[in-house]
Amino acid sequence: MKLAFIIDPIAKLDPGHDSSVAMMEAAQMLGYQVWITEANQLSIIGGKAWGYLQTVNLQPVELVDGHWQAEADWYQVGNKVLTCLEEMDAVFMRSDPPVTVPYLYTTYILDLIDPNQTLVVNSPQGLRTANEKVYALQFTSAIPETIVSQDKSVIAKFVEAKNSAVLKPLGGKGGEGILFLEAGDRNFNSLIEVSTQQGREPVMVQEYLPAAKEGDKRIILLDGEAIGAVNRVPSGNEFRGNMAVGGKAAKVDITDREKEICALVAPQLRADDLYFVGIDVIGGYLTEVNVTSPTGIREIDRLNNVSLGKQVMEWLKNKISK
Repeated sequence: MKLAFIIDPIAKLDPGHDSSVAMMEAAQMLGYQVWITEANQLSIIGGKAWGYLQTVNLQPVELVDGHWQAEADWYQVGNKVLTCLEEMDAVFMRSDPPVTVPYLYTTYILDLIDPNQTLVVNSPQGLRTANEKVYALQFTSAIPETIVSQDKSVIAKFVEAKNSAVLKPLGGKGGEGILFLEAGDRNFNSLIEVSTQQGREPVMVQEYLPAAKEGDKRIILLDGEAIGAVNRVPSGNEFRGNMAVGGKAAKVDITDREKEICALVAPQLRADDLYFVGIDVIGGYLTEVNVTSPTGIREIDRLNNVSLGKQVMEWLKNKISK
């Protein structure tokens, strides 16, 4: 099989953490051809999606004393070749958020890939549909009490009712811009003004879940099925568990309540052709549905002696052969 991965510049990826690298490694080990490109290297030519693709050869990471170790020169790339993306069996859209206007334009380019010819993971329409914060709000029985607003008075009323809350930018990633809000904070007005761009941009505000101290669980779903999980535990005085801000990865099981949440969201994920997804769960509540470039594979593999990347590639082979 021939696979293309749309990624951020490969030199900036962390081979011991990045799920895209884990999937590319797994594909390479199975003998698949792996190509990479970036969103700004895509075009529409003759009504089709094209891109400057490069072959990539990876030196797989190794687990040493419980940590992934990578060679200094862990990848080699070939020359760029302008290629119609329909020559690939599958295209993985793995550019990191935020979902900006250029990101949306990229999904319009990917719309022109014939789905009968090439599978796009995740589907461009699904990526546009599923804002990673707002998408969860359709599953009302699974989420904590939540509002979305740019109105300072609306947000203030909510925080006062809850005493404390967590504010999240709708387009952020890795915990960026997430704030802990408390009723009576003298900085409240300034925090809301900055976060909402002076009332021009809505934000999500959720009731604070004390269970966040015990961890923010990332569950990986493949075509609606849970295939692994990792708990991200805040460190020090940090209230966020995101690994990008220092959260520690810990081995964890998927509880019965979390299985119920997965079963609840799975039909909608399948309907939206969102094949590789990471949901976040705190204290039995769904808080986010991550669809752009969910991470967690490396941590789950390391803690559980599995290979989720290989599972993804085996699923892909079966999906394409149907």
